[in-house]
Order: sequence, then C-alpha cells, then structure tokens
Amino acid sequence: MHPVILDITATDGSARTGVAHTANGSYEFPCFMPVGTRGAIKYLSAADYERLGARIVLGNTYHLMLRPGADVVARFGGLGRFAGWNGLTLTDSGGFQVFSLEPKVDDDGVTFASTYDGSKHRFTPESAVSTQELLGADIQMVLDVCPPLPSPESVIRLAVERTSAWATRARVAHRRPDQALFGIVQGGISPVMRAESARRTTELDFDGYGIGGLSVGETRAEMLPALAAALEHLPSHRPRYLMGVGDPASLVEAVSLGVDQFDCVMQTRLGRHGTALTSLGKVHIKNAKNALDDAPLDPDCRCEVCQRHTRGYLRHLLQVNEPTGSRLMSLHNLAWTLDLMARMRSAIAAGTLPDLRREILAVWGDGG
Repeated sequence: MHPVILDITATDGSARTGVAHTANGSYEFPCFMPVGTRGAIKYLSAADYERLGARIVLGNTYHLMLRPGADVVARFGGLGRFAGWNGLTLTDSGGFQVFSLEPKVDDDGVTFASTYDGSKHRFTPESAVSTQELLGADIQMVLDVCPPLPSPESVIRLAVERTSAWATRARVAHRRPDQALFGIVQGGISPVMRAESARRTTELDFDGYGIGGLSVGETRAEMLPALAAALEHLPSHRPRYLMGVGDPASLVEAVSLGVDQFDCVMQTRLGRHGTALTSLGKVHIKNAKNALDDAPLDPDCRCEVCQRHTRGYLRHLLQVNEPTGSRLMSLHNLAWTLDLMARMRSAIAAGTLPDLRREILAVWGDGG
C-alpha cells in the first residue's frame, strides 16, 4: 500500500481537486506548501502557519543535515515535532541547493562544501534517503540532478540519465513505510526529454512525482510545454508536484494542466523586501505614494494583516527596517496565496476554473 492515497472529488479539464491522504494526515489539493528552509519560515512560527491554514511545510535536507544535524532532529521525533508543527512536512533532497554551489558531480553522487564552515560533504541517492528518514518528513524527495537553464542539450541529457539512475537506487534504499518517497522528473525545456524522464520515473512506481528543474531561468512560455509533456506520462492516481514554482500566473496555468501541489520561497522573499501580492498585482509598499495611504494592502483580502494594518504603517515599518514589517508582509503573501489555491479548488469543483484562469492571467500574465 502506498503511503499517499489520492481521493479526487472533482475535475475541470485536466485540473483536479480532492484530498490526499498520507500515513499521518491529509491535505486538500491543489495546494501551496510554504518553505521553511532551516525548520522555520523566516519571521514566522508554527503557530502562524497553523493559523493561516497551511497543511504542509517544507524543510531543506541540505541545511538541516548541516545544522543542527539529521540525528538531532531524529532525537526530537522528526522535523514536525522539532519545529512544534502539527501539520505535515516534506523535505526536498537538497539537490537544488547543492547544485547551486557548483559541486563535484559523478555517477555515484555529489561532493560539496558546507555553506556554514566550508567543510566537505558527500551526498549519494542512498544517503539522501537515509538522511530524510532521520528527518522524518511525511514526504521525502529523491536526489536528482538539477541543471540550470539554459544549458546545452548534452548537460540536460546527462541530468536525465543520472536522475533516472539515482531514482532507481533511492527506490531500493527507501525503507520507512510511513514515509512517502517521490520521484523527480527532469529534462529542461525539451518536451521530448521531459516525456522520457516522466516515463522512466513512473516505471519505478513512486508514491508521487515531482517535476523539477523548471522556473530556473526559462520563460513561462518555455516552461508550460515541457510541463505538459511530463504530466502526460505521469499516473493520474498519484500526486504531481511542480517544485519551486509560486507566481500566480504559473500556479493557475499548472493547475489547469493537472498539477496538484507547489512550493516556492517567492511569497516570503518578496514580503521581506516590501512587495505584496494582491488582487491588483504586485504592490511595492516602500513607494513614497504609500506613505499616507490608510488602505489595506488588498481590500479584497481577509487576512489578519489586511484587516488590521494600513499601507502607510507597513511602509513605515519597512523604511525603518523594523522586522515586524517583514513578518506582516510575509504573513499577507502566504495568506493571499493559500486563499488563491482555495479559490482554485472551489472553481474546479464548480467547473469554472477557465474563468478564474482568465481573471488571474489578466492581472498576472506579464508578471503582475
């Protein structure tokens, strides 16, 4: 029995909604998963995520294995208990972070330096699995090769080959029956290689499927055909997870193609630096025109920040580098995105997702 069971309750074209059941809880999809790289979302606490209605929070294997150490997290009973988080957790393999450090890569794994003290470390498909088993997330990801875009075809091809070989080894190494293991599809922006990678990954019968290596420099027009090619070959009865994508236009486009879950640091990164996501597009709160504005960030938003605080106050906080400003902006952006996903779920159930898609693209189609 697979530790993730999809209960699809409605479809609208290729889009689907329902509930995914894991060994330790369930989540509605399509869903957005906030990113807590080191075991926390910057400026926020587990109580905040809970209040916002998040169901899954990500942790980063690369950072957590370095500090405090996977064995330390295991001593506390796993990442959720360590962070005081009562929802579900997902850990990425750390592959994306490792490859951003220009590691030494060979067929067996990767060697890289710690971002904290420069010490040398080694990741293999097997050690990525065992490390994540110690971290104890409800869903773990295989170690993959994530090439930058654009890259030569030979680089993309090698990434597909190594990702497939490493996925096979991870599948054998995985032992925790209560912890789902997701494979990852690579292939750059080539629909042909995306389809091949999806077929090869599917043959290994993972609990779910991540689609990695997108939103790493390509345009949305380049991303969507590659994404569609991968989705065509992924099984409909397993979760489909587009990794690292969170801008509103890409979210609604990917949901329309059949993606179930997403993660992105964009929401909190933009928030920390003074940009809000709203129904009218991006609001750069530091702009001088907001100094005397007593309106909320978004008059249509029901989040606690919009119900209580003005644009003028939030601008003041950011102007004087008060951390509360970054916290409140991050809370709003996460609440806004989680609400957008809820609207998509409702629209799929009502058969009106194309209308919502047009509405979102009218505002966000050029980046908002």
